[in-house]
Amino acid sequence: MRLVIVHHGDAVGSEIDPQRPLSERGRLDVERLAADAAARGVKPAVIWHSGKLRAKQTAEAFWRACNPFAEFSATRDLQPDDSPQWMRDRLRSESRDILLAGHYPHLPRLLTLLLNHAAPFPQNGVVALVSEDEGETFSEEWRRDPRADPTRA
Repeated sequence: MRLVIVHHGDAVGSEIDPQRPLSERGRLDVERLAADAAARGVKPAVIWHSGKLRAKQTAEAFWRACNPFAEFSATRDLQPDDSPQWMRDRLRSESRDILLAGHYPHLPRLLTLLLNHAAPFPQNGVVALVSEDEGETFSEEWRRDPRADPTRA
C-alpha cells in the first residue's frame, strides 16, 4: 500500500476570499507536485480531502494528473485539529493506494504517528509512504518541498 500525504497548496488570505482558494503560486506549485507524483508512478485508488476548498483544489490537481478514475471525496478525520489517531485507525487494514489532502497541524502529527518518530512535513509539500503490512507500519518512500524546487519562479 502506498499512502501519499499532501499539504494543500498556498492559499489566499481570508481577507481576500473567506473560502481561501489556492493562490496562483499555490496552483502552480500543486500542478508541478502532481505531475512529479504521476511521473513517480503514483496512481491512488482513493483520494480523500478535508472538504475545505484549498484542500479540494489540491486533491483535484493530483486526481487529474495521477488517476482520474480514482474514488474522489471529502472525508472526515482530515480537519486541521482532528486527532491523527482517527485517520491512522482508518488506514489500518487498507490495501488500496490512498492520497490524502489536508492541513497543518494535522498532517505533521499524522506523519509522526505513522512513522513512529518525529518527522518534519514540508509546508505545501508531499510525503509518500509505503506499507507492506496493510497500514500497520509505514516507511517514507520520498518527499517533495515546493520551496526547494529550483524551477520555481
